[in-house]
Amino acid sequence: MNRRNFLGTVGTAGAAALVATVGTQAAAGSMKSVADGTFQGRSNHVTTGSVSIYKEGEVYIVELGDDFVLDGGPDPRVGFGKAGEYLGAEGYLGALQSLNGKQRYAVPKVWDVSAYDEVFIWCDVAGVPLGVASLK
Repeated sequence: MNRRNFLGTVGTAGAAALVATVGTQAAAGSMKSVADGTFQGRSNHVTTGSVSIYKEGEVYIVELGDDFVLDGGPDPRVGFGKAGEYLGAEGYLGALQSLNGKQRYAVPKVWDVSAYDEVFIWCDVAGVPLGVASLK
């Protein structure tokens, strides 16, 4: 296992645990939507569905809706962007969990979600967007 794989595994496991915890808390409490958007495909890919950012206590969650669908692509990732640019590691939330349906990604507490105006589905292998949702 190389360093990148190890860090990716550790980061994914930690994020999954946090998302699972937040999902449990959300069921017990009320979540406030702070931004919403709808995906549009990019780079000849079909990407559709909704995305919302919720705040539960001090934690922000990016949630792809039940209606989310991606037609495929190698190594799709979810992350923030600004002004049409994917922010890479600065905005990386995690690997796409599924090509369709609801999924949640915890936002690190030190990030200011108001600094981002887009959510990307990104292909890191090809360095291209597979879908982008403008946040409102």
